[in-house]
Amino acid sequence: MITPPVVRRNTPQRYRLEANKCAKCGKVFFPPRLVCDACRGRKFAPVTLADTGKVVACTVIRTPPTGFSDLSPYCMGIVELKGGTRIQCQIADCEPERVKIGLPVTLEFRRVQEDGESGVLAYAYKAVPAR
Repeated sequence: MITPPVVRRNTPQRYRLEANKCAKCGKVFFPPRLVCDACRGRKFAPVTLADTGKVVACTVIRTPPTGFSDLSPYCMGIVELKGGTRIQCQIADCEPERVKIGLPVTLEFRRVQEDGESGVLAYAYKAVPAR
């Protein structure tokens, strides 16, 4: 039986920063798409994204959603990776006041939460200040 956690674990972009690149025009999509919005191409090649970049937008979450109250306050942001692809993720390992536009960051694969009584762990990429 295939369970939702197994499906999520087998999704390349979730665990390997894998995007797809249009064979026709070269545009990179993360998460992958079936049709290129630039040229309508339908052929893609897998590409692994860089794990370094910079913060291009950020906000501090002071009233978190259910399940994240122990993290408050925490910072969420949009990170532009080397190569130009942008992703949304939590910015961790620094005080929210220290997060500024242009902050160099590295992506790390970390636990995000534990799901209910079943204890299923959810993982994702978090940005941390570059060392």
